[in-house]
Amino acid sequence: MTSFTLIEAEQLAARLDEADLRIFDCRFDLARPDAGRERYAEDHLPGATYADLNRDLAAPPTAASGRHPLPEPAEFESRLRAWGVNTGSTVVAYDDGNAMYAARLWWMMRWLGHDRALVLDGGMRRWLQLDLPLEDHARPPAAPGNFVARPRHAMAADAAAVLASTRDTSVRLLDARGAERFRGEVEPIDPVAGHVPGARNHPFTLSLGADGRFLPRTELRAALEQRLGGVTPGRTIAMCGSGVSACHLLLAMEHAGLGGARLYPGSWSEWSRDPSRPVAVGADP
Repeated sequence: MTSFTLIEAEQLAARLDEADLRIFDCRFDLARPDAGRERYAEDHLPGATYADLNRDLAAPPTAASGRHPLPEPAEFESRLRAWGVNTGSTVVAYDDGNAMYAARLWWMMRWLGHDRALVLDGGMRRWLQLDLPLEDHARPPAAPGNFVARPRHAMAADAAAVLASTRDTSVRLLDARGAERFRGEVEPIDPVAGHVPGARNHPFTLSLGADGRFLPRTELRAALEQRLGGVTPGRTIAMCGSGVSACHLLLAMEHAGLGGARLYPGSWSEWSRDPSRPVAVGADP
């Protein structure tokens, strides 16, 4: 099966007239939740639909969940249909940062059984650098699509699986948060600092070059294999703060030919809510 991961800006620009291309603007700012929608209203890629992290790519959080729980598959299926997504659509996601939010939509499409999903490498930043076309208005809603969700529940791991990984050296838990948060030196969002015992830290930003684009496949693979330490991708679980930047890590792994790892959607924001769950601080082994 062809691995759908990244698309270059030049390639996407040449495909803008494809009838079954669906582009999604995933720009978002955790500190200013409406900022992405405001930027979308100013300008966006031609034909793009805005996908909001809080409203569209996550369900409302509960007392026991993480900050960005996954929506029910049937609910997201309905949303995708309303956006005009068909079973044969090619879905492209972008944002204006480091592709973290775009990667969340990419992963969710695969989670629902739709592999024809791509992330715009370099995002809005590279699109603007190349002076490619933009729109400043939303197009009329597309005709309803016929997308059918075929959930791959095995792509997600729950807290019980993560707890079991703390006692099983054949499972690798990769934490995509920044090093200071992983070590427990700072925690700007969640009430408890630290990480799951036994986890290894691999900040998702390590997958990007200075230009904001993903590193070449060979470099990605070498770095990721080092962090995996001999554990196969199929025995790997990715996590972060709330199940968003971990999707970026999974995208990098897939792009590097290391597909098959699972996402812990609740991630640290869910794990740290339960005081009975173990917490470690300091650097990883």
